[in-house]
Amino acid sequence: MSKDKIQKADKQDLSLVVRAIGTDLEHTQVRMITSANADMLFHYWKVGHFILYLQKKEGWGSKVIDNLSKAIRSQYPDKKGYSRRNIFYMCQFASAYPLEILNKMVEVNSLLQNPTLERVLNQTKELNQLVQEPLALIQFTENQRDIIVQQPVAQLGEISEMLSAIYHSDISKIEDIFKQSAIVRTNWASHVILLNSKLPLGERFWYITQAVANGWSSNVLQMQIETNLFARQITAKKVSNFSVRLPKPQSDLANYLMKDPYIFDMMGQTDKMAERDFERQLVSHITKYLLEMGSGFAFVAQQKHFEVGDSDFYADLILYNIQLHAYVVIELKATPFKPEYMGQLNFYINVVDDTLRGEHDNKTIGLLLCNGGDKVVAQYALSGYDQPIGVSDYQLTKTIPENLKSVLPTVEEVEEELNKFVDQE
Repeated sequence: MSKDKIQKADKQDLSLVVRAIGTDLEHTQVRMITSANADMLFHYWKVGHFILYLQKKEGWGSKVIDNLSKAIRSQYPDKKGYSRRNIFYMCQFASAYPLEILNKMVEVNSLLQNPTLERVLNQTKELNQLVQEPLALIQFTENQRDIIVQQPVAQLGEISEMLSAIYHSDISKIEDIFKQSAIVRTNWASHVILLNSKLPLGERFWYITQAVANGWSSNVLQMQIETNLFARQITAKKVSNFSVRLPKPQSDLANYLMKDPYIFDMMGQTDKMAERDFERQLVSHITKYLLEMGSGFAFVAQQKHFEVGDSDFYADLILYNIQLHAYVVIELKATPFKPEYMGQLNFYINVVDDTLRGEHDNKTIGLLLCNGGDKVVAQYALSGYDQPIGVSDYQLTKTIPENLKSVLPTVEEVEEELNKFVDQE
């Protein structure tokens, strides 16, 4: 469409579009009192569809989005969120999550209530195959195409009517599907981060579920994407004997929660720091440490003293995982993996099983964190031990932003939660 033709249509069509978006916004705000985030996301999704429809039908380009943004802000000056950039994201949001994909996400989410590596990988691959070409979501039968195209924008009416025509379904049913999906349980800032990430659909969906399950802010989500959590937790070739030393489903969950490598934020430190300094740093930044360890971990002790026979021993770190209902003993090594490290960790697992583990706790798990090493050697070394042990690398980084401190629990809050199920000395 030529520039002249667009400019002629702009004044009349833009006014009608602004009116349609404004009407839908007013209806949305009535419901926002009870479900603000879900309703606003649904509004953005509808607006995105509406603009995509008009782009396809009228040949609208990016300049129209600029004019639309100005017109909405002029007519509704007290309403936020209608910058050119945000409207562009609304279009991306609608294009990324057409109704077909939302339906599939609802189905997949129900299958991942008890996640395992195998389930996550299978569902990720399945979602990745649902690739949507831009504007491919607007599909009509021939008859419906004729009806819609013959109507001028002025007669299109509410955005909801347009959506019903596109998806051949009542708007209430479309809204139900939208609000059953995982995308309504995280905020718009997080969705913008995910859209900018260019991640395939399956991985994007996994990050959404993790953000919901762990209560991540958008800052935390950004950091997890930047450190490639999906690869470290889901696709990494992990070294452990969990599958043969733990019963199901505990073994599946332990394998799922384990990462390789772990990435710890050690501000002002280097990769050559001593093990004891490493431990002190982890404990002094315990909230960020627990964030990296993953879901359900709580701090128990550092350099935990055990008197065995006539000798004194000190375990590096002991955590408790609420989901696994088990103590986790962690040995930190500032050097690459050596087979003899396994014997020391195995010893501490036996001691914790004997002295800390209660009747309702599952078998204690060991995690050996080394600064590199040969994974083949580590796997061979595991074969001689009956206790459940995992071996991972760790890396130190300075990339975790300072503003995470305000969104994570304090050490006192972590310890208060821990006191509910750990006997105090």
